[in-house]
Amino acid sequence: MRMRTRGRRPFVAVVVGAALVLGPATTAHADDGIRAQQWALDAMHTSQAWQTTKGKGITVAVLDTGIDAEHPDLEGSVLKGEDMVGFGAGRGDRPWARHGTAMAGIIAGHGHGEGRADGVLGIAPEAKILPVRVILEDGDPARKKARSTRGNALADGIRWAADNGADVINLSLGDDSKSAHPEPAEDAAVQYALKKGVAVVASAGNGGERGDHVSYPAAYPGVIAATAVDENGARASFSTRRWYATVAAPGDDIVIADPDHKYYEGWGTSAASAFVSGAVALIRAAHPDLKPAQIKQLLEDTARDAPSGGRDDARGFGLIDPAAALDRAGRLKPQEQHSAAYGTAYFGHGPDEANADDGPAGWVGPAAGGLGIALLALAVHLWRTRSGTPRRD
Repeated sequence: MRMRTRGRRPFVAVVVGAALVLGPATTAHADDGIRAQQWALDAMHTSQAWQTTKGKGITVAVLDTGIDAEHPDLEGSVLKGEDMVGFGAGRGDRPWARHGTAMAGIIAGHGHGEGRADGVLGIAPEAKILPVRVILEDGDPARKKARSTRGNALADGIRWAADNGADVINLSLGDDSKSAHPEPAEDAAVQYALKKGVAVVASAGNGGERGDHVSYPAAYPGVIAATAVDENGARASFSTRRWYATVAAPGDDIVIADPDHKYYEGWGTSAASAFVSGAVALIRAAHPDLKPAQIKQLLEDTARDAPSGGRDDARGFGLIDPAAALDRAGRLKPQEQHSAAYGTAYFGHGPDEANADDGPAGWVGPAAGGLGIALLALAVHLWRTRSGTPRRD
């Protein structure tokens, strides 16, 4: 563990396999202590988007550390998935499904209690979640074994999700270490999913304060790469700045659900990726015939607060606006799309010239069991009510 202070309160961050780290928010617009802190829903104009759809009929595959299907904010929304690792911690163990559950809640949490007024509400609360376990939590004793024996888990998981009903694939994980490099099997799996009409979203990386190294799978062509902004719409300092940035989404001071049925806070581009995946689910629900390339272009064209010049590596084309994207999507017609594979036309932006330290370190793929090096940190600052007692709803 490492101590980290974000926002206005200290918390301990546990590095896991994704690009999320969340801190306490201060915007209050309801009496519920959890819901009042979900500033991201207002920032993304979700109430307007929900007048059109809440994601019903769409399946988002969450390739991660597993998901707690019994969490009250997710109960009934998690489909039967697949475990590409095959070993490691299980239900009842602390290092189990924490990151994946957090991401699923951001995407499709529906709250609980009377009127579903308690707990976490996702951006696409009527969508279904398809869990695909491809990595283990940082504290899992089997993590080292997974790193050395399950190097194909991510590529296999992407293909499995594409073949088993996913409309969107969320990859809140990756490797943004100095030695990060592309892995052909993963790239091919991404292209396979895109050709089948499945949109692929990934976290841009949390390397903004340590070199901005390229992160994979975010850098594979065709992927919608999400960078993180804070409550003021400014780039979060940890968010990686690179050519592949598509759009920005909330990634700081985000409240998350946990398998222990308490609520924590964290920060990171993992959260941003999950928010973007939820937004894509809304678009797919209202316009199921749009191709991944069209959806990516749509998000770029309708983003708010565009950087000077229209785009930059910090926030891509600006803050994602699902309500505006839904409005624009109604005027589009489905089109044929080309693969984003190398040697043909990219949709999105091709890579800049590589810096000296960005070249491949060989073509040995990063072990999926160890993906997400410093890309997710779950804050173990326990959310408390005004009475100071742990909230368990």
